[in-house]
Amino acid sequence: MMFAGFTSAYIVKRNQANWQGFDLPDIFAYSTVVILLSSVTMQLAVRNIRNRNMQAYRQLLLVTAILGIAFVAMQWTGFTQLHERGIKLIGAGSNVSGSFLAAIAGMHMLHVVGGVVALAWMLRNALFSKTRNYSAVPAEVAAQYWHFVDLLWIYLFLFLHFVS
Repeated sequence: MMFAGFTSAYIVKRNQANWQGFDLPDIFAYSTVVILLSSVTMQLAVRNIRNRNMQAYRQLLLVTAILGIAFVAMQWTGFTQLHERGIKLIGAGSNVSGSFLAAIAGMHMLHVVGGVVALAWMLRNALFSKTRNYSAVPAEVAAQYWHFVDLLWIYLFLFLHFVS
């Protein structure tokens, strides 16, 4: 709901006279591919925990977390590229259009970081737990969250790409 509000406000505000249009840097498209790949690795992790293949499960959780971190790093690089193009996102000299992008993508990045923290916790449990636990429920719940965050980014990317 928060992102629906952000995108609705974006549409209303872009009709202001001081709105500064800009194109998203290409790295945002590349980060979209990375986040999609992370959904694949997360789903494979769920499949492997169901099959009690703990080694593959651990590896795929790690790869998913690394892809999540790569996504955040690529987003940050995109913000840096916008700043280099003269699009200030926050602070003095910023424009409302850049500030909306910072709020929308920044909140999404925080959700991805939250997912990475959950994956790290699950990986810690999978590596160091003294009892064998083959319950797929935590992985399935994390996968639902991860897929939702991924789909949310696809919506936001397409929205920002076409509406901007």
